[in-house]
Amino acid sequence: MKRLKCVVAYDGTDYSGFQVQPEQVTVQGTIEAALQRITSETIQIAGSGRTDAGVHAQGQVFHFDTHSAIPLEKWRFVLNNQLPDSIVILSVEDAHPDFHARFDVVRKQYRYCIDNGSVPELFRHRYADHYRHPLDVECMQEAARYLVGEHDFTSFCSAKTFVEDKVRTIYELKVMREGDLIWIICEGNGFLYNMVRIIAGTLIEVGEGKRDPHDFARILAARDREQAGKTAAAKGLTMWKVLYE
Repeated sequence: MKRLKCVVAYDGTDYSGFQVQPEQVTVQGTIEAALQRITSETIQIAGSGRTDAGVHAQGQVFHFDTHSAIPLEKWRFVLNNQLPDSIVILSVEDAHPDFHARFDVVRKQYRYCIDNGSVPELFRHRYADHYRHPLDVECMQEAARYLVGEHDFTSFCSAKTFVEDKVRTIYELKVMREGDLIWIICEGNGFLYNMVRIIAGTLIEVGEGKRDPHDFARILAARDREQAGKTAAAKGLTMWKVLYE
């Protein structure tokens, strides 16, 4: 038995999220079906975290155990040969038997992409949310500063979550413009259900002039989901990278 660590990218548009769900097409389920065809083993992969329906990944990490004698250098090719074009294995490496893709995570980075052009960019529509009205990036960045550090993020978490401890640490939260694209880059030690999308939705309201940047301090202190803005569309969010040291 050996443990392998994989980095995978995927277009989440046509999937009901990463995690396996009954009678739903998911990224995890698609990868596990491919592994069964390859190895004739029933393999359950463990991901670094969940992504919701429609959310993408550039650097999701998962591990699995196998008895297969396939050489390490062949695994990436063999897996990609069995996967749809919307899922691409970027790397496969040997992992320590005690390595765990979820529990060993030190920090994760998500990026939210906004298409702020007057008309939507056709080849971005699956990966960016379009807002045709100009957004004030400087005000958005000013608001973002209030969330950096260790806080209780109840206000920025879906009311549907069952997690009791809502304290998380954000190491970096910045808003930057590249032409018509606006990127919200959020890096932290972990994230609550819909947390990044709620942060993005509330920052967009600041950019639109509907909220004052200083309002973020009050929203955070309120610990009340109703005080924050709307949940931004899933398609704009990408799990960018996962760090283990």
